[in-house]
Amino acid sequence: MVDAPAPWDQEFLPPAPPWQGASQALLRPATDPWVSAFEADPEHNFSPDYAATRAWFDRLEAASPWIRIEVFGTSPEGRPIYAVIASKDGEAFDPKKPVLLAQAGIHPGEIDGKDAGMMLLRDICFYGKDALLDGANLILAPILSVDGHERASAYSRPNQRGPRIQGWRNTATNQNLNRDYMKLDQPEMQAARGLLNKYRPDLYVDIHVTDGLDYQYDLTYGYNGEERSWSRSPAIAKWLDDVFKPVMNGALEAEGHIPGELVFGLDDDDPKAGLSDGGLGERFSNGWGAAAHVPTILIENHSLKPHAQRVLATYVFLETALKLLADKGAGLRAAITADRALRPAQIPANFVQAKAPARTRSFKGIKYDTYESPASGRREIRWLGEPDPEPWSLPHFLSEPTLTLARPAAYWVPGYRADLIERLALHGVEMAALTEPRTVSVDMLRLTAPKIASQAAEGHVAITARDVTTERRDWVFAPGSVRVSTDQPLGDLVVLLLEPQSSESFFSWGMIPEVLTRVEYIEAYAIAPLADRMLAADAGLRAEFEARLAAEPAFAKDAAARLAWFYERTPFYDDRYLLYPIGREV
Repeated sequence: MVDAPAPWDQEFLPPAPPWQGASQALLRPATDPWVSAFEADPEHNFSPDYAATRAWFDRLEAASPWIRIEVFGTSPEGRPIYAVIASKDGEAFDPKKPVLLAQAGIHPGEIDGKDAGMMLLRDICFYGKDALLDGANLILAPILSVDGHERASAYSRPNQRGPRIQGWRNTATNQNLNRDYMKLDQPEMQAARGLLNKYRPDLYVDIHVTDGLDYQYDLTYGYNGEERSWSRSPAIAKWLDDVFKPVMNGALEAEGHIPGELVFGLDDDDPKAGLSDGGLGERFSNGWGAAAHVPTILIENHSLKPHAQRVLATYVFLETALKLLADKGAGLRAAITADRALRPAQIPANFVQAKAPARTRSFKGIKYDTYESPASGRREIRWLGEPDPEPWSLPHFLSEPTLTLARPAAYWVPGYRADLIERLALHGVEMAALTEPRTVSVDMLRLTAPKIASQAAEGHVAITARDVTTERRDWVFAPGSVRVSTDQPLGDLVVLLLEPQSSESFFSWGMIPEVLTRVEYIEAYAIAPLADRMLAADAGLRAEFEARLAAEPAFAKDAAARLAWFYERTPFYDDRYLLYPIGREV
């Protein structure tokens, strides 16, 4: 007697709408000598492991003069992280040619870009698409999170339809790489930043698979800047809006796909509650790209569509992007140049969802009903897999900044924080280092009541500094300290990293906790008589103290708090307590 399969080994996801797209003609038969593992699988629902993927690319490199494999990093578990470079230029790229850098597997279970890239590179080399390299160069990072890719099983992403075996979302050190674009903790992201800085792509495409609502779109994509007057990279956003998006959407539709704008449902329990842009934090690829003036597109293929449909949509996207760069790349380069020259005096930061929708938009939904779940004890959504013929009209909420940061002329980072200086260097930030001590007149920020998070996130305990006061100081910076000018293309990013109130700053990630520690104390037997003398000697101080007593009964009853009030007003008090150690040159 054969045991029935476990419930989790039976189909439990909502049905997928039937799909027959013209892009299915891109699939090669299993008998083809260059068939990919994805294509060779009868169900087109398999993605090869790290070793098999690398072996296939090694064979491609050996067979084609246009393919070169470049190792650009090493994972925590010791695996090489590599890129596959397709170019007719040899080792040195023709500077006139635009460069497309496509990144797959930053979340390893979301691996569509790897399988699509294998097919596209194979077709460039052997099946008549080499003209794509006449006008542009392609860099494919097929598996960025290689350790997570190898923590693979059939039980990694229960809300995603294929491939059958999927990698794990986080790395070997349990980090989410798509939260590391600013702090650059992880070797994978440090390596990726090195690759970006080396090749300076004209277009950077970060390929994911989403989850959440069911809908008709099979490939959604977005970038920061659409419909936003405060866009960090307005010229790039305009090119993507006006030039890229119409052509891309037309190409995908012509191949039978349904492209859509990158959106996320507000409420999984109420699909028609509305949509959001998902947030624009710089810890994500598209948020970082806008701040760094690198045209960056975040693809989110839809998790409930079959793996094959998603892979083929990604193939069409990458091929069309190469054609667009070859044909219209000069305009994008001009936009990049214009945005890199911007030096806004005020920089928006700390984005949250707006309270009011920016618009009402038409949305291609999937039919659903509800049912009473014995497990949850309430009514649950049940997606029916049928496209709703009537478009939904949904409110669309954009993100908006809650903080505006003033742009100083420069920051001064003390040499003893070599770790922060190193991370700035990894970003590609320009700095001037001191070789001898220098006294500099700077604004130092005093933090007011910073709050430490109650739990860790991404390997850090966050610290929030909502309020600061400014103190002008003549500060001695030791050799090794650096002056970081904001008059550079990455100046916006510098501000976001070094202003403690920025939610993406080194401080907010909990990387400068030493300022929260007060050094030296004074006992009551010493401060009490000193405080009595201070009261007797300073009428103004006495008036201030008595006003505090009258206004705050709790303070008046707290002997320790009263004595601490006096201690803070003596030269014995720790002057550097809550004093942010990075100076601002204004």
